[in-house]
Parts: sequence; C-alpha cells; structure tokens
Amino acid sequence: MKNLLLCCGFVFCSQAFAERPNVLLLISDDQRPDTIAALGNDLIETPNLDRFVRSGSVFTRATCSNPICTPSRAEILTGSSGFRCGVMDFGKPIDAAIPTMSRWFSAAGYATSYVGKWHNDGKPVDRGYHFTRGLYRGGGGKFAKPQVDFAGRPVTGYRGWIFQDDQGNLFPEKGVGLTPEISRHFADAAIETIQSSGDTPFFLHVNFTSPHDPLMLPPGWETKYDPDKMKLPANFLSEHPFDHGNFDGRDEKLFLWPRTPQETRREIAAYYAVISYMDEQIGRIMAALNESGKADNTVVVFSSDHGLSVGSHGLRGKQSMYEHTIGVPLLMQGPGIPGARRFDAQCYLRDLFPTLCDLVGIDGPGEQIDGVSLKPVLDGRTERIHEFIVGYFRNFQRMIRTDDWKYIEYPAVNREQLFHLKQDPDEQTNLIAVEAHSAVRERLRTQMTDWFRNQGDSVYARIDAEK
Repeated sequence: MKNLLLCCGFVFCSQAFAERPNVLLLISDDQRPDTIAALGNDLIETPNLDRFVRSGSVFTRATCSNPICTPSRAEILTGSSGFRCGVMDFGKPIDAAIPTMSRWFSAAGYATSYVGKWHNDGKPVDRGYHFTRGLYRGGGGKFAKPQVDFAGRPVTGYRGWIFQDDQGNLFPEKGVGLTPEISRHFADAAIETIQSSGDTPFFLHVNFTSPHDPLMLPPGWETKYDPDKMKLPANFLSEHPFDHGNFDGRDEKLFLWPRTPQETRREIAAYYAVISYMDEQIGRIMAALNESGKADNTVVVFSSDHGLSVGSHGLRGKQSMYEHTIGVPLLMQGPGIPGARRFDAQCYLRDLFPTLCDLVGIDGPGEQIDGVSLKPVLDGRTERIHEFIVGYFRNFQRMIRTDDWKYIEYPAVNREQLFHLKQDPDEQTNLIAVEAHSAVRERLRTQMTDWFRNQGDSVYARIDAEK
C-alpha cells in the first residue's frame, strides 16, 4: 500500500509526490551582497558559496524591503510585504490569514522542517513546519551571563537566546547567546534532517545567525583575516551627513563616533571570518545532501535577510536604503535552474515563495501574496519582473529603485537623496539638487508615494492630512 502523509488536514500519497524536487533554503543574517569571492571580493574566502555561483544562477540585484531581521524574515515566509503580512517592525505578529511558505508546501505534500534562528512570533510549528531541529530563539534569560565580543565590547544582542525544541525544552549546554561555533550547531541539525529524510520530498529551511553581531570568532579562526589588509568600503565615511533615523539604535552604538578606519578594518576582518566559517558549515550541509543521493533533485537557495553597513556611509548597522544594506546575495541551483548565469532583474526576497512553487511544480498562492515568480527570468522568457522596487524603514525612510536610479526620502528630517546607480554604484554623489535631474526626481517620487499610499502607509496619510 502506498504510504500516506497527513498534513494540514489533507491526506496525500507520498509516492505520488516523491519525484518532486526537494527544497533547501539557506538564509544568513546581516550579510552584505559583496561578501562572496566568486562575485568579486578578492579578500574573502567562500569556496562553497563560490560553487553555487559557478553551478547555478545569481540574481545580482536582489533586495530585502525592510532591512531589519523580523520584518524581512516575515516577508520571506509569507511572500508578502510588511504592509500585507502585518510585520513592519520588531514584535509584530504575522497576520494569521496570510499564506506561509511552510504551510503551502506542507499542504502540497512536503515534509517541512526548520533549523536555526526564529525571529517571528510563535514558533515554526505554529506557522506550518512539521518539526524543528536546532531551533534557536529567546527564552533562556535565566541562563544568560555577561559576554563580550571579539573586540572586548559588551554584548547587547541575542542575550538569553538559547537552543530549544518544539516542546519548549531548553539546551543551555549548547551555549546561551551567540557562541563562536553556533553555525556548526545549525549545520549539524540540518545534516541530521537530511540524513533522516525519507521518500517524501522535503522542504528544509535553515536560518543561520552569522554574520550578525556580536561577532564571535571560532577557535582557530581568530587570525583568519589580517585587519591591516582589509580594504575600507569605497563609500566609507567617518559620519553619516544627517540622522537617517537610527543614530540612537543599538547597531550604530557598536562603533565609535566618528567612525575610524582602524575600527572598521578590524570589524571587517572579524565579519569575514564569521562568514567564512559559516561557508564551511554550508559545505558540510551540501556534502550531506550529495551523500544522501538527493542533490540532483533538490532546489537549493542561499540568501540573507538583508545586508549591513560596516562603515559604509558612516554607518555600522543595517537600517538604511543603501545598496550594501537593502541588497542581498541570492544564489540558486538545482532542477530547472541554469548553471553559471547571472541575472540583473530587480527582485525581492518575498519573490522566493512563488519562485520555489514554480521550480518544484506546485501552484503558488497567486494574488494572495505580493511576491512574483522569478522563473520566467530563469527560463529566459523575460529580463524584468518589477519595473521598480521599494524599501522602507519605520517612519524614517522610504525608497524607490529603478534600473538606473534610486530616490530616498527621509520624511522625519525632510531630506532627500537621488543617485544614478550605473554611474555611481557606491552612492557617493547625491544629485537631488541638480536641476538637470529634477524631472527624474519628480517622476520617482510620484511613483514611490503612489505605491506607498496604495498600501495605506501612515507616513503619507499623515502628510496628506496635514496639507
């Protein structure tokens, strides 16, 4: 008799779905898009991500919408903007009426599992995952002790975060808060999940904490990169020219004011080391996938929830609309994905939900979500999915980006920026006051504000009410 899988109130025949591709979704945390060797960084070592670049497809203009962890992860999970799914900031619950990728794949007969950092409300099993391994979330405050990072700075993030299971049992023996080898623990859990997978196709979602601060260097990796040999970002500044809306945020307080080349190089060296260590653990996961005999029938996607400044534009954190922060690495390989290809189609992390549905051959949620499948780009049927993309951070920043231009508005401080990205990819020359570009500025601002008004954005509702 055929094996049956009971999922989300439906009964599925696992044999009927066994030929569908598996899905392995790997997400890092705070990883700039320029931190992969094969994509042009000649200092960092990322041999396993480099293999992705050579064997699969890269979307070079992939973005998050809202560059903080909780909202961005909610957009990945729901395929919807924060305006639709309800998560615009920390502590906001996902709208229960919105489809989630995990529930969707569960209902399509997939065995869905979750590994690593969970930074949304509830637990993964509340959102459609069948089970977790190596689950890492808050709840271990009673075990927390003072920590310092690699540079001796007091730790202000992830205090009290702890490994646990679906029943709420805590495992302080694996460490509390971020620890130097935490990526290895996530890889161990992912490998165990792959090794124990049966004939039912799996959907495995792995969320690393690296390279989010506090940066903790694994044993033997302390001198992996020499700070004196690190290059400063081309757009390094000692101070951002105005308060972008997060000067008092925790991320920005990690660096001294003004920013110094010495501190920035030291941070980049540690940042690269943590990424390289994570890359090694990704290599272990991929080796386990190969050994399982399922690699040829598995769609693998690697990305990050957003980027990071690390000295660019005088900022340390992620709460900005600059390319180093809204941009994310996006690598894909597997069935239906061309090899050694790079695409410059603009896209969002929320596009992953419908894209993965298309790649494995199941119907997507359609207009129930905001994401748009990237498969037509992969297939060569089109070069563009979105005419423009937008970004937002609290009530402080709104952004629109086209193929050539980016316009940013800072409503709280009445500032604007306009960059020609093809001529100025590092966004160093603000053209907002150049009369020759006034028509571009007005066109972009109109497109942007129309989009946000259609979402019911409170920023523009307030501006309209004050007129």
